[in-house]
Amino acid sequence: MPIPITGFSHVRITVTDIARSRRFYDDVLGLPVASDLPPDADQKTRDELWWLFGGVVYQVPGGFFGLRPVAPAGDTFSEDRAGLDHVSFAVPSRADLDAAVARLEELGVAHDGVKDIGIGCLLEFRDPDGIALELWADAA
Repeated sequence: MPIPITGFSHVRITVTDIARSRRFYDDVLGLPVASDLPPDADQKTRDELWWLFGGVVYQVPGGFFGLRPVAPAGDTFSEDRAGLDHVSFAVPSRADLDAAVARLEELGVAHDGVKDIGIGCLLEFRDPDGIALELWADAA
């Protein structure tokens, strides 16, 4: 009998520098923080939030997106190795992709422009660790 999957719960990516990655994701996506470790946390709080690994978890509609800062400095991402290819976030419309282009350009984030692939449109870019990200809008 198949396992009754109802959707995604969360995705967490491994990053090299939590401060740099937080700035990027806060500036680009602006997601609300669901959990993070306060800098002045006592040991009891640190023990309870061990699963954050010093990172942050953002709330996204229908689940969570987390950053886990345990990669060694200088490590690099490749979608051509076993594991993650990319993370795609849904947006409501093509107009939102066009607005995202303007936001990425304002922040100096390189991107490949909006691509219409028939079933939808996508906008590809990378985070500070080179992790492939995408914004997606279903075809109207």
